[in-house]
Amino acid sequence: MKILANTLFALDIGTRSVVGIVLKEQEDSFHIVDLISKEHKERSMIDGQIHNILSVASIIQEIKLELEERHGKLERVSVAAAGRSLKTAEGSVTIDISERSLISTEDINRLELSAVQKAQQTLLSSQELKEDDHYYCVGYSVLHYKLNGEDIGNLIDQTGKEATIEVIATFLPRVVVESLLAALKRADLEMEALTLEPIAAINVLIPPSMRRLNIALVDIGAGTSDIAIANENTVTAYGMVPVAGDEVTEALSSHYLLDFPLAETMKRQISSEDTLTVQDILGFEQQIPSAEAVDVIAPAVKRLAVSIADEIKKLNNYSSPQAVMIVGGGSLTPTLPKELSVQLELPENRVAIRSLDALSGVTLDESIQASPALVTPIGIAIAAKRAPIHYMSVTVNEQTIRLFELKEMTVGDALLAAHVSARQLYGKPGLALTIKVNGQWVTIPGEHGSSTRILLNGAEASTKDLIRNQDVIELDFGKDGSDAKATVSDLADGPASIHFYLDGMPVTLESEILLNGRVTALDTQLADRDELTIRLANTLVAAIGQVHGTPHPLSSAEPFVVKWNGINHVLKLRSTGFLLDGKEISPQHIVQDGDIIEIKQPALLQIKEIADELAIILEARADVTFNNQPVTIKKQRTAAYVNGQLADLTYQVHPDDQVEFKTVSEAPIIFSDIFSFTDFSLPANSSSAYRLLRNGESIRFNEPIFGGDNLEIRFE
Repeated sequence: MKILANTLFALDIGTRSVVGIVLKEQEDSFHIVDLISKEHKERSMIDGQIHNILSVASIIQEIKLELEERHGKLERVSVAAAGRSLKTAEGSVTIDISERSLISTEDINRLELSAVQKAQQTLLSSQELKEDDHYYCVGYSVLHYKLNGEDIGNLIDQTGKEATIEVIATFLPRVVVESLLAALKRADLEMEALTLEPIAAINVLIPPSMRRLNIALVDIGAGTSDIAIANENTVTAYGMVPVAGDEVTEALSSHYLLDFPLAETMKRQISSEDTLTVQDILGFEQQIPSAEAVDVIAPAVKRLAVSIADEIKKLNNYSSPQAVMIVGGGSLTPTLPKELSVQLELPENRVAIRSLDALSGVTLDESIQASPALVTPIGIAIAAKRAPIHYMSVTVNEQTIRLFELKEMTVGDALLAAHVSARQLYGKPGLALTIKVNGQWVTIPGEHGSSTRILLNGAEASTKDLIRNQDVIELDFGKDGSDAKATVSDLADGPASIHFYLDGMPVTLESEILLNGRVTALDTQLADRDELTIRLANTLVAAIGQVHGTPHPLSSAEPFVVKWNGINHVLKLRSTGFLLDGKEISPQHIVQDGDIIEIKQPALLQIKEIADELAIILEARADVTFNNQPVTIKKQRTAAYVNGQLADLTYQVHPDDQVEFKTVSEAPIIFSDIFSFTDFSLPANSSSAYRLLRNGESIRFNEPIFGGDNLEIRFE
């Protein structure tokens, strides 16, 4: 009996069992004709990877022979790579765009490719692998575009300092595909088409019109739970947690001392039976209420729900999706949907088990019982029919590359498979020059390299262009940029000289430029790590020093010496003043080109100014009140002599004058001194009696008085 042309054969090779299914395609619907499920005789599958090809091939052979007896010869089969085999990694790349023109679409495409390669390197590092071809990249999504460290919607035509692209990429180990092919070959089967389990389930449960919603699909098997996230019209991430239905079965087995298969049967009956009858390993029969069994498995169910919820949030940018669909045999675990809704903080009606009734256009033979466990194998057959995955061969620079066609393949996918680094898509930038200028490091960038030209079948193409079998890709690699070059004049800011007038005389200030400590010319070529010192003597004090050949002759020429009581004292030097446009300026004034500056010589000192500077008291003074009249009493303490002659206090001293101060008297001011500064005289009648008073107290003529005293002569 020969199988009909419109009949499909598919296999779901799981951790515990292998399901073989025969479907008949009827226009836009599918009818499930037959289904066989057989458990592995040993642990030959671990986390979606075939560990014993002979054992798995034997189970496949048994299923194939049984189905052939009923439906005829089976030669080709559709299979799926387990979602738990997929590896997800994040990668990011940042480039300096400060010297670039506006960012183009192709620039972004090549940056995304570079970020995917970074993710691949991260994955290889974590798996301690060395070769890039251990993995196929089955897809990636951009997580963030960033400009100067801030998120931005799109980088096209943006300018700034740096641009960053972050992606999440999914990879399938090559060995998973190769082991599937080997097991099928031993069972005399040819792979008709290949898909991924999460893609298969999503294709039948979540049509494209629903994928704009943020939905998580969880396929709970025996040993692992596979997760796929749909959002914004695509599948954004895949994941797996190594806990599933067996976790709950083991809880029942340990609590009631049951053989594992009996515990599995008991678990499946909890939702349908009020009382469960089981026989433990000692031979005792037990009657167990279903409600009690639910309490026993509650901790295990919570652990399973927590693990799944944590992985969903991780894959979904650490947030809960809008809804969760659960399929697979483990989905029937009692209270699991409710517990998962609690962990994800979703309403209970947003977490639902999806069985075959959710599949539109699918019918079952009467002999087949509907179950959520059938969603994935049916999805494999339908997805493999609607969107089969094949190998394709392309040539990249005369090197033949075989690609695993998990999606629409692009030039970028071929470059990844050919190990063409994203860095090779641009010529290398020229070496930069680093120069220290007046103590600060300055970097002069080299010239940017030109972009690599990509030709697809002779026509210019981008990394996003789609490719087909036997396409030819040629790369005309970009040219490297020139190394940076600079001369002293490129870094010597400001004019080389300044011209101005000082007291009517033209003055020119020249810059001094030192290269590594030696005077150099402006056209000298600079080398990396050179040290450049630029000294522009543009202050007034420096200009005067250059004119006069001394640091700054801004004071009187010779120190001024004064003798006081036989001891020489040196006076402070008087500074020269400077005027610009009639306003006084300081010696630190920055001279501008064309300034006209006048010199203002210091004025001559008077005797009293010299005495003040040396803190010499020339005369004592007391302001008192005498008979209710204010009187100022002065008494000379020091006399000033210039060139040996007694001098007036207002005399202006010349630099060559000899000035000497001598102490005249140190006697205090007494009451009798008042008569020298008033016209008061005692009465001629000597018989009149009088009293001398100071501040109301009696005092004699020779007693001292002080400023502020109230003096009085009272007649009696």
